[in-house]
Amino acid sequence: MTDRAVPESPLPRPVRSSLDLIGRTPVVELTTFDTGPCRLFVKLESQNPGGSIKDRIALSMIRAAEADGRLKPGGTLVEATAGNTGLGLAQVALPRGYHLILVVPDKMSREKVQHLRAIGADVRTTRSDVGKGHPDYYQDMGARIAAETGGFFVNQFANPANPLAHETTTGPEILEQMDGDVDAVVVGVGSGGTLTGIGRYLKRASPKTRMVLADPKGSILAPLVNTGETIEPGSWAVEGIGEDFVPSNCDLSLVSAAYTISDRESIAAARALLAQEGILAGSSSGTLLAAALRYCREQTTPQRVVTLVCDSGNKYLSKVFNDVWVAEQGLIEKIRHNNLRDLVARTYADGTTVTVAPDDTLSTAYARMRSADVSQLPVIEHGSLIGLLDESDVLNGLRRVGHAGRRDFGASVRDTMVTALHTLQAGEPIDALLPVFERDEVAIVMDGDEFVGLITRMDLINHERLAP
Repeated sequence: MTDRAVPESPLPRPVRSSLDLIGRTPVVELTTFDTGPCRLFVKLESQNPGGSIKDRIALSMIRAAEADGRLKPGGTLVEATAGNTGLGLAQVALPRGYHLILVVPDKMSREKVQHLRAIGADVRTTRSDVGKGHPDYYQDMGARIAAETGGFFVNQFANPANPLAHETTTGPEILEQMDGDVDAVVVGVGSGGTLTGIGRYLKRASPKTRMVLADPKGSILAPLVNTGETIEPGSWAVEGIGEDFVPSNCDLSLVSAAYTISDRESIAAARALLAQEGILAGSSSGTLLAAALRYCREQTTPQRVVTLVCDSGNKYLSKVFNDVWVAEQGLIEKIRHNNLRDLVARTYADGTTVTVAPDDTLSTAYARMRSADVSQLPVIEHGSLIGLLDESDVLNGLRRVGHAGRRDFGASVRDTMVTALHTLQAGEPIDALLPVFERDEVAIVMDGDEFVGLITRMDLINHERLAP
């Protein structure tokens, strides 16, 4: 018996621009999750050239502004964005010769901001702890900058070309790829364009399809759908979805069911999607997946459910997929000891503490400080703590001039480190940190003779922030 060859679909032909690759993204069925009686599919919007679903609306909004004269050659665009709309706008606008100013909240991942700056956007960072109406709120700030510069304020939250992009592309693609049989589509709301555009299309083309809202805990949208009441908005770590107001582009009447998803659920779902399905997705995709799984498990009859991988997890490696960040945000369950052990973010025992050996060079120490974004390194020899090296020690070591009159980055850590260490025991109370910080030192925590880890002022601040 011979295997029958499966005919391959033709490979895509070359295109003249990356913009020609926007849309027509693939759909994958998830087979490793408990989906109850349902089948669950994800549409990989992360496969757009800018790495997110926002490529679709960026192209649509710029084309509409060019067509009606709001955007003239050489003009300036201004937008308030969680990052992905800015990336989409940049890849469309900058090659066309436009100037682009983007206002982003300060909770955005560093990867997004670095990407925006690398592509040539003018990025302005503002506060993420203020609401609409405050002068530092990112949307208000964006509108003000547009007025001051005479630029075109894109305003994805009210721009009709936003939902139009999903009504004419995303919605039809989903129905075509699912052979016209979709029982529910799970989406989030940032600007509202995805919900409204897909919802409008499916209301006409597939009336049986329900629109399901996935909303971060702290956002007002899911409670508004479920109770009709507007709650006091909170804060959430997930980027790109959830709101403290209802955007003009957001038609909540299209929503049949809404789920509030905690940051912890969102992060866990995003990490599980990578571990179980090999799909690297961002934090908002985790929110959508968690809500879709809840919806699927609640059903009593088989359904075909679609949700979105809104963007790539490559933009969240320093956050969602960083164990230390997740722990610092209180997004994983931890055993509480009610002593100093609770404040050690990077423990030596689990391998997350960044260390050096005494015979390493200052060049090696410097590289590790920079890559790990730390200011001090424990010096470990044969598994034991023998010293500490911080930025001041490195500078002191470099004051010695090496060969050819150059600073001696080849000097050893052993000759530069501090060996007179003041340590604390892991079982001591948190108040034991205060005298250490008053001496302008980092706290070195031990368990008997075993090194546990370091505690910095920022660790203490973070502990206080997360305290009930």
